[in-house]
Parts: sequence; structure tokens; C-alpha cells
Amino acid sequence: AAASAAGVGSVKIEGGSGKGLGKDGSAATAAGAGGYVKPEVVTLPLEIGSRVHCKWRNQDYYRSKVIERRVKPDIELPEGAQPKPEDYEYYMHYFGFNRRMDEWVQLDQMDLSTVEVELPDPDPKRKKKAVAEESDSDHGDFDPNALREHEEFTKVKNIDQIELGRHLMDTWYFSPFPPEYRDCKKLYFCEYTLQFFKQRSQLMRHLSKVRTRHPPGDEIYRNGNVCMFELDGKKEKNFCQNLCYLAKLFLDHKTLYYDVDLFLFYVLCEIDERGAHVVGYFSKEKASEEGYNLACILTLPAYQRKGYGKFLISMSYELSKIEGKVGTPERPLSDLGRVSYHGYWTRELLMLLASHEGTISIKDLSNRTAIRPDDVHNTLQQLGMMQYQKGQHVICAAPGVIERQLKAAGGPGLVVDPSKIVWTPYNAEREYANQRQ
Repeated sequence: AAASAAGVGSVKIEGGSGKGLGKDGSAATAAGAGGYVKPEVVTLPLEIGSRVHCKWRNQDYYRSKVIERRVKPDIELPEGAQPKPEDYEYYMHYFGFNRRMDEWVQLDQMDLSTVEVELPDPDPKRKKKAVAEESDSDHGDFDPNALREHEEFTKVKNIDQIELGRHLMDTWYFSPFPPEYRDCKKLYFCEYTLQFFKQRSQLMRHLSKVRTRHPPGDEIYRNGNVCMFELDGKKEKNFCQNLCYLAKLFLDHKTLYYDVDLFLFYVLCEIDERGAHVVGYFSKEKASEEGYNLACILTLPAYQRKGYGKFLISMSYELSKIEGKVGTPERPLSDLGRVSYHGYWTRELLMLLASHEGTISIKDLSNRTAIRPDDVHNTLQQLGMMQYQKGQHVICAAPGVIERQLKAAGGPGLVVDPSKIVWTPYNAEREYANQRQ
């Protein structure tokens, strides 16, 4: 690539036709109705929106899209000098993969013979539809317009790695850390206070002053080497805000709540001789008009596939039982969230049906499991256990069908022992009275 004074180069690619496919699969030209075209000459640096086959970590090439480009951070240009094409790196999204796989790559990782550039489309509605079709499929029930705005704001991951206790974790998504941290590739978290630092030496100085080796708040559960703490977002604001910053690195579909005052946080920990180490958490509104018993849920990557996610879902319903209420998770759910909850609802409902003799109503199932009646009905309907007879829905659950569906739902993960829960439901009136004293 020969670079000009303006830092633009071009590469002659054999086989380029100047024609490509439009968004509807028809032939597209520069005078056409938008789409992507394979150019005869590839201009460097690549434009944002260009498509190209790019080498991923396993050395295979995948179809991808340029989300952003920048001059490499380690390059210092003389004053007034323009960057050369090879000075750029590109933030790529791999089609068919979750956004957490997006990454910065170098030019030599691309097969420039596969470059396709986007043609202008005079119909903005068609462009919006195409963008929506390219979005990840795991956002479930999310509004396409809101999803598009969200993906634009969070398109580039800002932190690459975090260190939390003994674990080093690659991050998945963008998190809106304060401006002074946004160019920091690695952050060091204190596993007891969740304060974060740019340098390990800063973390070590902080740890030398920390005397409490567990999260703040009230311990409401302990069983073996597992415990859970309840934190009031208003009383433990710093910890809860830091928890939100941390969680957003691994959650794509949740809005970060700067105002944590209205939420309770339930932090799950593993215990050893060094203290209590954060495994995951769920949050919920102190007073939800919609009856939500869970707003946000996360198991940190270092602790996944150990049954902790199922434990957190189960705990949210055990707390609802103590409150004497039925509950449901906050909507919309991601595709992964729907799968997780469908598995939990299936296990709870079918285990109850398997041990029950005689007739039972959806309301009875709801009252005994704390699962909202709509969720009970929809789950049984998806399992093929609801029939409409004589003007009403009837549960039809043969023992063989129950056994087969229970097996398909998988195991319960780490089981909550309700007898180990020591907890009093949040009372807004009592909290207000305490503040006035």
C-alpha cells in the first residue's frame, strides 16, 4: 500500500468486480439502492462499516464488519504528520457471534481480497431494517430502536481485562466507567470493597488498609462455603455502584443504574480462609409496582458453570415466598435469560406436579412456588401440558411426560436450603421511621 501525504493508501485487488449484492440479495451498483460492493481497488485505512474476512484467535477466517478504527495507541506521530495506513487498527464484529467476541485487530489479520464497502442507500428505513437484522439475536424481547441506540453507544469495549482476587478475567462489553478510566486496558478490583484501580500497586496499598474481608450489609444466608449478603443501595452506595460498573463489563442488555438508592443487592460469595469472595449477585427494586422480584443477575465468568446462576434465581423466589408474594423477573429478558428462567420454572412446577395427587389449579401452583400465574401458564403451555376443555384451560400432566420434561430441564444447580435463610423483608415505612429518629 502506497501512502499519500493524507495517510490514505490503496491496494489493487485482483478479481474485484465493482458489483455486489444489495441488502435484499439483488445486484447492487454505485447507482443502485444500497448494499455492499467488492471494489476493484481497496482504499486504506478501511472505512467504518466495511466488511472483510478476518482471522480470529483460532486462526480461522470469519466474515466481519469494521465497527471502529483508530491509530494504534503505541504510535507517536510527529506534530503535523498524518498516520500511514499500517498505523491503524480496527475494532471488528464477527457475524454470527455475540458482541463479547468483538476485538481490536491489525491489518495483517485481514484478507483484503474479501473487502466489501457499503454503498449509500437513499432509503433510510431500509438501512435501519438491515442494521436491526445484523444485531445479535440474544437480546430477546428488546425494542429494535432502543437496541440500535444501545449498540451504537456501547459499540467499542473500553476495558479489556480485570483482576479480581486470584482471578484474571477478559471482559465482554462496554461499561461507562468515569472518564479517567476509559483508556485503561486493565483494571484491578478489590474483592472486598470492589473499588477499582489502574495499577496493582494502588490496589495493594488499598488492601493494606482494608480490615473487613467481606461485602458490607447483612449476611442473610450461609451454608457450607457459600454465603449471601443483602445490601441497601442507599446505605452502601459506593459498593453497589462499583458492583454495577463491574457487572456491566459482562452484561450487554442492562442499563447501568447510577441511582442505586431504590435497589437492594444480594451478593453471593464463596468463603475460605482469606474471606468472602464475590461470585455473583442479583438486584431488585425495593418497591416494584410490576411485582418484579429480580432486576439484574450475574455470575462472574470465573465462577460460571458451577450452578450459581440457578442458585441466584432460586434465592429470589425463596425471598418472595418469605414475603408472601408471587414474583417474576424484570422484563424484557434476553434469550439466555428466557432459557434460564424456563428451566427453573419447569423444574419447580414439574417436581410439584410429580408429587401431587388429585387436581391442582394454576393459582395453587403459583401460590406454592411464588411463580407468577402468567409464567406458570406459559411454561406449562410450552411443555404441551395445557389443554382447552369445556371453556377452560386444564393441566394434563402424565407421569411419563413429567419425567421426560424434567430430565430435559437439567439439574437444579446449587440448591438453596430455605432453613438457612435469616432475612426480614424490606419495609419502607420502618426505614422512614428509622431515618426520622
